[in-house]
Amino acid sequence: MDKAAIERAKEHFGQLMETQVARVERMKAGEDWIDFATLKPIKIGIIGGDGIGPYIADEAQRVVEHMLEDEMKSGKVTIDVIEGLTIENRAEQNKAIPDDVLEVIKSYHVTLKGPTTTPRKGDPWPNIESANVAMRKELDLFANVRPVRVPKEGIDWMFFRENTEGMYALGPYGWDVTDDLAVDFKVITSPGTERIVRLAFEYAKKNGIDRVTIVTKANVVKTTDGKFLRIGQKIAEEYPDIECDDWYIDIMTAKLVDPKRRTSFKVMVLPNLYGDILTDEAAEFQGGVGTAGSANIGKRYSMFEAIHGSAPRMVKEGRAQYADPASMVRAGAMMINHLGFTERGKALEMALDICGQYEKRLVMTGRDTGSNGRAYCDYLLETVRDPKLAERWEAYQEKARAGAPA
Repeated sequence: MDKAAIERAKEHFGQLMETQVARVERMKAGEDWIDFATLKPIKIGIIGGDGIGPYIADEAQRVVEHMLEDEMKSGKVTIDVIEGLTIENRAEQNKAIPDDVLEVIKSYHVTLKGPTTTPRKGDPWPNIESANVAMRKELDLFANVRPVRVPKEGIDWMFFRENTEGMYALGPYGWDVTDDLAVDFKVITSPGTERIVRLAFEYAKKNGIDRVTIVTKANVVKTTDGKFLRIGQKIAEEYPDIECDDWYIDIMTAKLVDPKRRTSFKVMVLPNLYGDILTDEAAEFQGGVGTAGSANIGKRYSMFEAIHGSAPRMVKEGRAQYADPASMVRAGAMMINHLGFTERGKALEMALDICGQYEKRLVMTGRDTGSNGRAYCDYLLETVRDPKLAERWEAYQEKARAGAPA
């Protein structure tokens, strides 16, 4: 037995635990939620990211600026591009988020972000942490909120994925104890669990939803997942009008594809890794991860993003202009809602549904066999300007509910 190797591992583990205990104390200290109604201006930053990111970010910015045109003219909202969160810059500085870029990001209230590249073994980049994971930790964006709606399938899901803990929080800090033994770490805290579960129940209460499902693997991962489940069930007692049930992640992935069961799920709350897996699976029903947006919510900052990757192959092959901007535009709609401009956020969501799920007058294929991003967003803007948008959307909803072709 290599006792020296074990001692080194124990020292590494001790250092990690010191940082996590300090993080728990910061969470306990608390922070008030930002009130956007009192801000002038609300500062929005656009982050292009890597690969196809800058292409879809340009289109998403164009759409968001149209939706918030009046607020920009009055000075209530400003929109700027944030430079520097690229794999080249991150690799050169060997940091997930370079310090100067992070300082700029923190000067904005909300950001709308394109996909960023996370290096993996064999890539020509240093083994730096995911920019997404780092941003969620640095800005304490504890709630990853992802909606999936497919009316014709009876699907209307809202996922609350814990964003700052679980397997991803310490993902870069695992340890090769010996040549034959590698260990990674998973962390679940009481305050971290309490705030994500409570947010899910408050969302259900506010929107008249009568069921919240907790997803774990607490039967096997008894300490961390067990804590998440116990705290979730305790908080559920404060909401007697909302049914609370729990499922294990393995069977939950199966039930989402079960047409007899999937429509009964409404709001789901779950730890980080499980949320990543389940929301990507769920997005396939809506047309794939390229159609899904995501909100990363904290009390002080929020970041909205596309949930797919940076697709460097598309850029290499000269196809970036054919990348589907719908995911980032949908994230933009979530951002507009979050800022309190709910009528315009809803209008943009309606237009996305009509263009992406119902009419499909233009189809994105990622190649010159389909539409390019500019033409698709022109179609979106034409649709959102329609004075009969709501009636048009509701007519498609009725057809979908009746099982008729759109």
